[in-house]
Amino acid sequence: MRAGKAVVIGAGVGGLVAALELAGRGLEVTVLERAGAPGGKMREVMAGGAAVDAGPTVFTMRWVFEEIFAEAGASLAEHLTLLPVEVLARHAWSGGQRLDLFADRERSAGAIGAFAGRAEAEGYRAFCARAGRIYATLEQPFIRAARPGSPLSLVRAAGFAEMRGISPFSTLWRALGEHFRDPRLRQLFGRYATYCGSSPFLAPATLMLVAHVEQDGVWLVAGGMHRIAVALAGLAAAKGAVFRYGAEVREVLTEGGRASGVVLASGERIAADAVVVNADVAAVAAGMLGAGVAKATPRIAPAQRSLSAVTWAMRVSASGFPLVRHNVFFSGDYEAEFRDIFRRGALPGEPTVYVCAQDRDDGGGGAPDGPERLLCLVNAPASGDSRPFPASEIAQCEERMIRLLAHCGLTLERAAERTAITTPEGFDRLFPATGGALYGQATHGAMASFRRPGARTTVPGLYLAGGSTHPGPGVPMAALSGRLAAASVMADRTSSAPSGRRAMRGGMSMR
Repeated sequence: MRAGKAVVIGAGVGGLVAALELAGRGLEVTVLERAGAPGGKMREVMAGGAAVDAGPTVFTMRWVFEEIFAEAGASLAEHLTLLPVEVLARHAWSGGQRLDLFADRERSAGAIGAFAGRAEAEGYRAFCARAGRIYATLEQPFIRAARPGSPLSLVRAAGFAEMRGISPFSTLWRALGEHFRDPRLRQLFGRYATYCGSSPFLAPATLMLVAHVEQDGVWLVAGGMHRIAVALAGLAAAKGAVFRYGAEVREVLTEGGRASGVVLASGERIAADAVVVNADVAAVAAGMLGAGVAKATPRIAPAQRSLSAVTWAMRVSASGFPLVRHNVFFSGDYEAEFRDIFRRGALPGEPTVYVCAQDRDDGGGGAPDGPERLLCLVNAPASGDSRPFPASEIAQCEERMIRLLAHCGLTLERAAERTAITTPEGFDRLFPATGGALYGQATHGAMASFRRPGARTTVPGLYLAGGSTHPGPGVPMAALSGRLAAASVMADRTSSAPSGRRAMRGGMSMR
């Protein structure tokens, strides 16, 4: 069998992993990225002369990358310096209320007991046990599966008793009420829904598994999260993959009903036996890669979109609050915040604010005497393509953010020339056809996870990777999607059977 040619559109994490694995299997791989560097959403922006991580900031599920690097004949430790985190996050409310969560479960239970009482500490232990069971139930038949399948197929694989135990038809918020009476704790753990761009009042209780993922380990990446993309691109290039930056794809070509290559915005044509699209699936369905493949994926209605955000990448002086690397400052009315976003399509009247202090370690050390690098994030509706927010509304949102931080004790000495702001409109320009949605479809309702497309499409030779596909958003999940896409390409090349469901090769083994 000849080596074959593959084109990967987009150098986000999913595309990088797909390129690495396909090149490692002998295919001629060309990666086309319209930006000037790899990373996709895992990007850096300049603020006050300093590079600030302006995308994902949390590194979890280390085993995913250990498997990927090992299969490429490399060691993760040789390419990335990872520092284990002890303080997962510092959480704050107005009036000086603070609670730290730790990598050590019993230490977290002790902190919760001191914060809210012994009963809440016991509720936390039960919550953690439940999160672990949910993860164990879903890891093999769903997270690692080549396709999301259906609820029935999941019941067959996991068993009825196990499926009932993960509460797929209960909302996360309601399930949290079974463990916590303190509304602050429900708010804290309800935030896990936002990791998937969703509302805790609409997302299924299965998202409790995020708690288990964090307790399994969180790391800081020396040099910033963008180093992951640089390392993956370097490995793929060493395997023979060719990277072309500033190369925008205008159309995916089809011949005889299957993908046959791409056309660049410049008019250049590149033939391929397989095309892996590492872009939001909404861009494919919207026809942004040509009419010939527009029906290869289902359309994403604007109402199905996940959260967007307004972010401020800053280099500022911060005082009055003991920042650690990851900090969350909660609003007073969590339900109103998500009602504003998902029902009214408005910026939240009182936002919750995430602050990543990138010059501090998890104990708060490392901060410079002067300005430091912060990424501040407020959730927002994904309406950047239909209702861009005017500068006046973004300014009001910033003032609300600053006011909440001040009520929690944090003062920022801001300077416009040291701040880079990205709005839903800006995210839509970066990731077209999304409205600025950062996580694909929102995970609202029991069926949401099953609506994400798998690696294969209805067009033979066309494959999908990235956070908008199965198994979902987040750096490790996007990496898994790249592995699934590469495995699907190789399985289809070695089989004469029509494209369909196939088991993945052994590279997806357990740790």
